[in-house]
Amino acid sequence: MTTLIDAGLVADHNAQLATRLEADYEALGGMLARRGQDIEALTALAQRFAVAVPSWGVGTGGTRFARFAGRGEPRNVFEKLDDCAVINELTRATPAVSPHFPWDRPTDAKELRQKADDLGLAFDAVNSNTFQDQQNQEHTYKYGSLTANSSATRAQAVKHNIECIELGRELGSKALTVWVGDGANFPGQHNLRGALERYLDSMREIYAALPDDWNVFIEHKLFEPAFYATTIADWGTSFACATALGPKAKCLVDLGHHAPNTNIEMIVARLAQFGKLGGFHFNDSKYGDDDLDSGSINPFQLFLVFNELADAALREGPAFKPAYMLDQSHNVTDPVESLMNSAVEVQRAYVQAALVDRAQLAELQESNDVLLSAQALKQAFRTDVSPILAMARVRSGGAADPVACYRASGYRDKVASARPAKAGASSSGIV
Repeated sequence: MTTLIDAGLVADHNAQLATRLEADYEALGGMLARRGQDIEALTALAQRFAVAVPSWGVGTGGTRFARFAGRGEPRNVFEKLDDCAVINELTRATPAVSPHFPWDRPTDAKELRQKADDLGLAFDAVNSNTFQDQQNQEHTYKYGSLTANSSATRAQAVKHNIECIELGRELGSKALTVWVGDGANFPGQHNLRGALERYLDSMREIYAALPDDWNVFIEHKLFEPAFYATTIADWGTSFACATALGPKAKCLVDLGHHAPNTNIEMIVARLAQFGKLGGFHFNDSKYGDDDLDSGSINPFQLFLVFNELADAALREGPAFKPAYMLDQSHNVTDPVESLMNSAVEVQRAYVQAALVDRAQLAELQESNDVLLSAQALKQAFRTDVSPILAMARVRSGGAADPVACYRASGYRDKVASARPAKAGASSSGIV
C-alpha cells in the first residue's frame, strides 16, 4: 500500500508522546473501572469507528462573496485522493471517500479505483449534482432539476443521476446521495404540490435504476438556494418520499440543514424508529448551513445524536448501520487539518455515547427522575476520552496527535510545490 506520510516520522512522533499518553490512559482507565467500564473495550470500539470524508472537502471552500484559494489544493480527483489518504493515515478513522459527480468524474473509473486501492481507500456513497449548470449542459437548472416544469430538464437530471449510479458501481460504491436545491424564491413561483409530484416521478426513475444491493439517500435542507419554499425542506417530506419510493430509499440527515435550535437528535430517533435513517453528513452550524467543522460549535448536540444512535443500535441489532460522512466547507483553515479534527470529534461523540449507563438511565427515566436522567448523559459527555482516541490511533498505526504530526511532515509545503496555483484550475471546494 502506498503511504504519503513517512511511517518513521509517525513512529518518532508517537514515541515522543508515549509516556504522557500511557499515563493519561492509565488514569482514565482507573476512573472508568470505578464506574464499571472497561477502557480496553472502549478503545477497541474506537478502533472500529469509521466516517467517510468528502472529496470536495479537501479543497478550499468559499462564500457567496468570494473564494480564496488555498496553498497546494488538489486540482483533480487523483490529488483529492492523496489528501484523503493522508487524513486516514494519521487518524485511522476515515477509510472511505465520497465522490461528487461531475466534479470527480474520471476518464477511466478503473484507474481511479486502482488509485484508491493503492492508498488503502474505498468509495462511499456517490453524490449527484443538479444544483448548478455544467459546461456544455443543454438545459439549465436555474428553475429546478428533478422538479423542473420542463420535461427535458427533468430527463437530463434523471439521466445524470443514473450515470452517477453506473460510475459508482465501477468504483465499488453502494449508495447514491441526492440533494437538490429545487424550490421557489417567490410565492406563486410554482405549484407547491406539483413540484413534489414531479420530484417523486423523477426519483422513481432513479430508484428503478438502483442495483439490488444499493440505497438512495434523500437529503433534505430547510432553505438555500430556494429561500421561499424548498421542495425537500424537512425530515417529514424526506420520510414521506422515501416511504413512497420503497425500501432502498432512506433519509440522510445533514446537521447543518435545519433551523437553528432544531432538535436533530429527535429527528434521528424518529427516522431510526421507522427504519428510514440512511446516514449523516456531519458538520456544525451557528446560523444556517454554515458547514463548519464538526463539533466546533455544539459538541453536546453531536453527542446527543450519537446517544440516540447508540440506543437504536441496541434496539435494532447488527443490521443498524447508518452511513457516516463529513460534509464541510473550509474557507480559512487547512482542509486536511479540519477534516482530521472533525473525524476525531465525531469519533469522540461515538465513544462518549458508549459511556452512558443505559440500564441506569432506563431506571431513572422509569421513575421520572428528571435531574439524574439528564446528569447521566452529562456525565458521559463530560468525560474526556482523548486518551482512548489517541491510543486507538496509535494501535491502528496512526498518529497520537494527527495535526501536530501532519505539520511536522511538511506535507502541505510539498504539495504546494507540486500543485502550483493556476486560475480556474481547481476542482475543489464548495462555493
